[in-house]
Amino acid sequence: MISRRLAPILLLAVALRGQDLKEFEKKVTEFTLANGLHFTVVERHEAPVLSFHTFVNAGSADDPAGETGLAHMFEHMAFKGTETIGTRDWPAEKKALENVEAVYDRLEAERNKGPKADQNKIDYLGMQLKEAMNVAQSYVESNEYTRIIEENGGVGLNADTSYDYTEYFYSLPSNRIELWFLLESQRFQHPVFREFYQERDVVQEENRMRNQPGSAGLLMRDLVATAFAAFPYRNPPGGWPSDVANLRRGMAQAFFDKYYVPANINLAIVGDVDPAQAKRLAERYFGPLAARPLPPLLDTVEPAQDGPKTVVVESQSQPLVAAGYKRPGQDDADDAVYDVLALVLSSGRTGLLYKKLVEEKRIAIEAEAAAAYPAARHPNLFLIFIAPAVGHTVEENRQALDELLAGLAANKIDAETLQRVKTQARAALIRRLDSNAGLASLIAANYGSYGDWRKLFTRIDELNKVTAEDVRRVAAACFVARNRTVAFTAPPHAPKPAAAGGGRP
Repeated sequence: MISRRLAPILLLAVALRGQDLKEFEKKVTEFTLANGLHFTVVERHEAPVLSFHTFVNAGSADDPAGETGLAHMFEHMAFKGTETIGTRDWPAEKKALENVEAVYDRLEAERNKGPKADQNKIDYLGMQLKEAMNVAQSYVESNEYTRIIEENGGVGLNADTSYDYTEYFYSLPSNRIELWFLLESQRFQHPVFREFYQERDVVQEENRMRNQPGSAGLLMRDLVATAFAAFPYRNPPGGWPSDVANLRRGMAQAFFDKYYVPANINLAIVGDVDPAQAKRLAERYFGPLAARPLPPLLDTVEPAQDGPKTVVVESQSQPLVAAGYKRPGQDDADDAVYDVLALVLSSGRTGLLYKKLVEEKRIAIEAEAAAAYPAARHPNLFLIFIAPAVGHTVEENRQALDELLAGLAANKIDAETLQRVKTQARAALIRRLDSNAGLASLIAANYGSYGDWRKLFTRIDELNKVTAEDVRRVAAACFVARNRTVAFTAPPHAPKPAAAGGGRP
């Protein structure tokens, strides 16, 4: 499996073959508004299409304690429209929404009395809350924001909340550029938070489906929650169910006010665009956003891990095992080496995991690696995931993994293997022809993560400099038992395997 972080870098290397940074820069225009909002505009006039990407430096790792899932909830809210889109009567709807909060406040106040709470009053206020929500809903023009975009030729409308950031993106015909500026600026200038509690239920259902008993999603959730003792990577992006159940509209507003400040957002536009026109429109539509202070950086430091950790997820279904090894964040000098190491282990059928566990030993049906999990900005995990074959156990696979990783730590890979993984990555990614949407995503993500989209080019140089000795050295430092957390599934009441495997003492 090609690392999701490495894939975009290599994709751009293919897309821009024959061009150097200076040549590409001729197509790029950058500007920052007075409020701190940054734009990167890339001209590509081959087709009358534009792709837009909004990158916010706020993700689930920024969720306040006890309010996990809040970043994801705001992502949902951003599609609910504005004060003029998605409503039949905004002044009346606004009053109805305020009444919902007033009733909810009274309900919470009664519940907070604990043993002294009056259950009859709680029941009555619960009925009042439902009635108030129904009144507010009567003013909603559902999905109007999305419908306007689609009726104007918009495609690829979506968003994603990661641990480190939140993204919003879609493409439009280039003659609809002003429509994007209007819609995108309004939803972040005047968020309305309509249908908040209905959408809260949607998020809960998403979490339930993602974390079904015995599923890979549940296994990975528990792996991360066990691996991290303090750093908020331990919290799932969708939030913990009990936290999500108690999220309030005011919490979402506070999150927005803190993190959705202009200087914490950057936007990329790629395609058939006139940069001068884009700047005029940016100043007209986004200029009115008030400048606000940047949010504080996360200062939680994950304590050193003192020994291996193990978590068992009971399941009657397909056995699964995952091993995560603590590693530094993306600014570490060896970050590119971890990407290459992941490709050595997991690059299709020629990756060591597939060759050793699936082809030669035939003890697994799937084996993959990821250089950074669940996110990359802060210290994270080098992940290995294995699905044992029928008739073979988790313990067999863990022992085979232990041997494989010990070999990588002790011996340098050959020059042919090192060259092959880089070549394979480029060959695989060239089939994913570079698109405006893909490049907009890369530009925004690299600017948001590193402060400069040019990291795309310097990263390619970093990858080319990785040596076989670098791979051995990093493997030896990373794949040790002290850094390891293993999660696996096991049938209820079955004897649990020992915690060994997947690393050296």
